[in-house]
Amino acid sequence: MDPITLIVTALAAGAAAALQDGTKDAVKAAYARLRDRVKRRVNGRPDAELALERHEGAPKKWEGLLTAELTEAGAADDAEVVDAAQALMKLIDEAGARAGEYNVTIHGGQGIQVGGHNTQVNRFGE
Repeated sequence: MDPITLIVTALAAGAAAALQDGTKDAVKAAYARLRDRVKRRVNGRPDAELALERHEGAPKKWEGLLTAELTEAGAADDAEVVDAAQALMKLIDEAGARAGEYNVTIHGGQGIQVGGHNTQVNRFGE
């Protein structure tokens, strides 16, 4: 899973889990930690701050804008944000985590895409 998709997925799953009765305190704490790290990453970017805030209540509606804003803010390269998203998903979906569904490893990447149905144009060093 690519880092941005992981972050957005974890935010949506964490928001949904936090609303349910009986959700473990560890899940709530992991979700709060992820949100805090994402907030720091998008601080000073009004559209990103709005998308993050609204995504919590309507994830499907705000997913596209949040994805774009996190991409522009460089969240994919922020190890603290990605690690927090992985930690939350390990708590929410233990089976998926064991299967490697939320593993992300990118070092020094440039022009990387993960997943299907992508289109990409890179012009490095122009």
